[in-house]
Amino acid sequence: MKQKIRIGGVPEHFNLPIHLAKEDGDFEARNLHLEWTTFKGGTGQMTKALREDKIDVCILLTEGIIADIIKGNESKIISVYVRTPLIWGVHTGGQNALDSHQDIFDKKYAISRFGSGSHLMAIVDANSRSKKINAEQFQVIKNLDGALDSLTKLESDVFYWEKYTTKPYVDSGVLKRIGEYQTPWPCFMIAATDKIIKEQPENLIRMLRVIHDSCDSFMSNDTSEHLVSQRYNLLQEDVEKWFHSTEWALHGWINDKMIKNVVYHLKLAGIIDKNKSVPELIWKR
Repeated sequence: MKQKIRIGGVPEHFNLPIHLAKEDGDFEARNLHLEWTTFKGGTGQMTKALREDKIDVCILLTEGIIADIIKGNESKIISVYVRTPLIWGVHTGGQNALDSHQDIFDKKYAISRFGSGSHLMAIVDANSRSKKINAEQFQVIKNLDGALDSLTKLESDVFYWEKYTTKPYVDSGVLKRIGEYQTPWPCFMIAATDKIIKEQPENLIRMLRVIHDSCDSFMSNDTSEHLVSQRYNLLQEDVEKWFHSTEWALHGWINDKMIKNVVYHLKLAGIIDKNKSVPELIWKR
C-alpha cells in the first residue's frame, strides 16, 4: 500500500517541478502517494493548515514558517526548496495616484493574512528604511484576487506579491508596480509537521529525493521556460528573466547562519518578541 503525504503550496510557477514529478509518476515509483492542495492564500493559510493537521508538508516562505514555528507551530523545516531570494513587487492600483515606493509607509496595505509573506515583508521592508507600519494600516484580503478587487476599488493602496505572478496585471494596467523588495535570504522552504516527521521519516526522505531530482531536471531542461510560460500565462521574456535568476535546492542541507539571519530580522522588525526563545527549527536527521 502506497503511503500518502498531503502536500501543498501556492499556485505559482515555483512549484512546477513538483507538479511535473507527480504527473510523471515519480512519487508513485517510490511507493508514495502525494496528495496536492493549492493554497491561494499563501504562507499564512499554509501555516494555519499545518497547525490544524489539514496538511502534512508545505512549500512556503522562509520568513513565514520560521516566525510561525517560533510562535508555536509544531512543525520543522525539512529542506530548502528555492535557494535564491524572492523578488517582491510593490504594487498599487492602476488608478491610484500613488507612484513612489518612498511614499507608501503611511498608506493602507492589502495583505493575504496576518503572518503571511505580504504582511511580514511589508514590515521588514519598512523597518529596513527606518519606517513603521501600524497594525490598523493592514487590510486582510485573503488572496491575489482579493487584492486586485481591493486595490481597484481604492480600499487599499499597497500590496506586496511576487513580481512575475503579478506581471500580467501590471501589463494590463490593473496594477502599477511602484517598487521592488528582495528578501535577504532563500525564499522558499519545505516544512513538515512534527507528527508526520515522527510517523513517516523514511517516506519524507524519499519524497525529498524525488523533489530534488525533479528540480535538478527542471533547471537543466531546455523546455522548462516554455512550460512555465504556457502553464502560468506568463510572457516568454519574463519567464526567461525569472528562470535565469532562480535556483532550486538539490539537497536537504539547511544553513544555520541563514536561519539566524532570518530570526534576527524578524525580531528587529518586531514580528517576533526580542526575548522570545527560539525552538528547534530544523529537522535534524
